Amino acid sequence: MPDLSINFAGIKSPNPFWLASAPPTNSGYQVMKAFDAGWGGAVWKTLGVPVVNVSSRYGSVNYRDKRMMGFNNIELISDRPLADNLREIEEVKKRFPNHAVIASLMVQSRQEWHDIVRQSQEAGADGIELNFGCPHGMCERGMGSAVGQEPDVLQTIVEWVMEVAKIPVIVKLTPNISDITEPAMAARRGGADAISLINTIQSIVGVDLDLFAPYPIVDGKGSNGGYCGPAVKPIALNMLKNCAQHPDVRLPISGIGGIETWRDAVEHILLGASSVQVCTAAMHYGFGIIREMTSGLEQYMTDKGFNTIYDFVGKALPNVLPWEDLNMKYKVTANIHEEKCIGCQLCYTACEDGAHQAIKLNAGTRVPEIIEANCVGCNLCSLVCPVEDCITMDRQDDGTAHLTWKERTEANDIPTEFNDEKAGGRHHWVPEPAAALGKEKHKTLPGKARQFEKITVTE
Repeated sequence: MPDLSINFAGIKSPNPFWLASAPPTNSGYQVMKAFDAGWGGAVWKTLGVPVVNVSSRYGSVNYRDKRMMGFNNIELISDRPLADNLREIEEVKKRFPNHAVIASLMVQSRQEWHDIVRQSQEAGADGIELNFGCPHGMCERGMGSAVGQEPDVLQTIVEWVMEVAKIPVIVKLTPNISDITEPAMAARRGGADAISLINTIQSIVGVDLDLFAPYPIVDGKGSNGGYCGPAVKPIALNMLKNCAQHPDVRLPISGIGGIETWRDAVEHILLGASSVQVCTAAMHYGFGIIREMTSGLEQYMTDKGFNTIYDFVGKALPNVLPWEDLNMKYKVTANIHEEKCIGCQLCYTACEDGAHQAIKLNAGTRVPEIIEANCVGCNLCSLVCPVEDCITMDRQDDGTAHLTWKERTEANDIPTEFNDEKAGGRHHWVPEPAAALGKEKHKTLPGKARQFEKITVTE
């Protein structure tokens, strides 16, 4: 059986799945319950001078039948006395000595940092996470993302912490910045042992159309909050990749953002994370999701022949290239498998209105046909198709030719004028503008077959 245990910058845990600093780690009761369910670690809800929160704290973005595709909160750090939290940290560590307990911290002055770091260590925390990412409430007070957006300030505070820290220090980064590698490098310069990312994204998830106020509504008003959940995974993965690939970061990374299944976790690990943190999924489905996460990860590792997590940390990074280094000779075109097609014609509509008019409808059938001469292999039809593998993207080149935009640029073989003959779409067939008139009015509707004349493609 694969070994799921990790040693993250000196912090050991039985598996890479940690609860992120958030409401699910607000108390020792919750953390013990999570550990009992199978979680490997927990980052305690951020400790500092206790806050006073508002009522009505969460909002969400729902998409069709998916609840909480995106999740927004305006809750602040812990509102519980520091002594209560530290006492419970100590109790959790006594009961679960082999699980990772990380104290998330956020204070202001150098002395406050020294004091709270020492107290967290004395309580038995395995590590410390510096919260430099909170994008609401705390940043207005000069903390959270206000620090994460200022690399010099971040470095200074990390240096303060390292003056007294005797356990590993993780710096949690904000995504609300143009280049996340800048604070990541500042964390390294300050002496941090690791980084975690991403924290929540500053956002407004919606507006009540009757009250004219943003969600969540507090007495008829609202504020921007922090956005997380499945919807932020692509942003998190990109920022994770940026830090993992940067030659001047070189720190262990705890991946956060949109992790709901074992597959999400594996994606983070493949892009450089050696632990992962989960929040929204636990709030949505409960701590029991860990069973599917660990069993799924074990099966994946078995199938791939991986013995430890470290066998595939960052394994996808060599395949993530700048756009200019991609092979322009690679070519795929769409292939509609007629036996699987249900005749919904979504592929036709999507390509006709949103892409390259490379699909046509023929008389007597509801199965669309690819106009191969016009297909650029954009993937849109396969993405909108509701039937798995009904539309596949099949490779057309033989794989022997390789040419990149960078190589074309160096060879002076790129378009340089507005009407250049070298333009990629120069000889791509496009219908005459007037041919569109009246077409939307008479488009095929589900269940109604229309007669269409054969389309002839000309250049």
